[in-house]
Amino acid sequence: MEAATCLDSEEAAARRLTPGPAVTAAVTAAVGALVALAFWGGSDAHGVATVLVLDIVTGVAGCALVPVLLRRPVLGGVALSVLAALSPVATPPATVGAWYVARRRRFPVAAAVAAAGIAAHAVQGLWRPAGGLSYGWWLLLVVAAYAALVGWGALAQARHGLIVSLRERAHRAEAEQGRRVAEARLLERAQIAREMHDVLAHRLSLLATYAGALEYRPDSSPEQLSRAAGVVRAGVHQALDELRGVISLLRDEDTDTEGGSGERPQPALTDLPRLVDESRDAGMSVRVDNRIADPAALSGTVGRAAYRVVQEGLTNARKHAPGEPIRVALDGRPGARLVIDIRNPVPGDPAAPPVVRGSGVGLVGLTERVQLAGGRLDHEVTAAGEFRLHAWLPWPA
Repeated sequence: MEAATCLDSEEAAARRLTPGPAVTAAVTAAVGALVALAFWGGSDAHGVATVLVLDIVTGVAGCALVPVLLRRPVLGGVALSVLAALSPVATPPATVGAWYVARRRRFPVAAAVAAAGIAAHAVQGLWRPAGGLSYGWWLLLVVAAYAALVGWGALAQARHGLIVSLRERAHRAEAEQGRRVAEARLLERAQIAREMHDVLAHRLSLLATYAGALEYRPDSSPEQLSRAAGVVRAGVHQALDELRGVISLLRDEDTDTEGGSGERPQPALTDLPRLVDESRDAGMSVRVDNRIADPAALSGTVGRAAYRVVQEGLTNARKHAPGEPIRVALDGRPGARLVIDIRNPVPGDPAAPPVVRGSGVGLVGLTERVQLAGGRLDHEVTAAGEFRLHAWLPWPA
């Protein structure tokens, strides 16, 4: 099966390399000129009319076989070798045939055709000896000429194969580069989508909490209503600003991520007090046990991932366990791990106000973010009826 496939591929390649009518006509004319020169040079040796007619017929037949040689190299080369045994006039097309077979076929096939040509010239030298040169030296020159033609053709074939291989490798490299660019763009867009979720989910959940307070407590004092409305207005402006920053990153693909102009600073673990204060202002009961001596010592990637873990934990608790207390514990040191543990009771009151139920996309994206930072994220409902979000991140020394 593999051999048949190989032969089919060789035949297909041969059809692709078959010269057109113009090239065939030009090659035939060139070979005809060589035949005419050979006939003219050997006119003194014709002598007998029968030999003269044989040379003419052989020369015409050699020219007529050139199109066959260009389309069926092996068949044409062998036929021209047979003609070379009859007359020296067929020597030019026979040698051209040997070179062309070496150019288009594998070396063993080319060597066999060249051997047939040498044998034909050996027969030719027996009954049409070359004047002024012994038979042995003449035959040695024939062997050397055929060896040179076969080597020349094989070299040309190898060069052509190398060029084709390099061109195919260039095409594959270009396609691979295009695929890598497309994958990089998809990864960048996925990262921006996760960033957008992390930013907006927290901000909009705060707004939903304040809006719910306005809806369920219409009897609040004007000062409380005014304060809640102000918080909603400020939260909307912050959400719009953060959304504008994320969209600007999506539109500007050439932004310098190491400090380009106009880029918003990314949050870090040093911003954790502000995040907790926002949640407490929204009425959440948040208790923080932060045993990290210097949060600013965390690298940008790890600090940002830790901030997003706490942000997602507070957002999920606000959405799915409104009014329940939240415990946030952080511990770690350089050269070890940063451990984050967030817990809140799972509400079981069916009469609780309705909240928007998420699909867990935030936790999926957060898990991938933590894994990209070299850490791990787990979440579960414990036997004590608490939802636990546990993460650890590497803290380089």
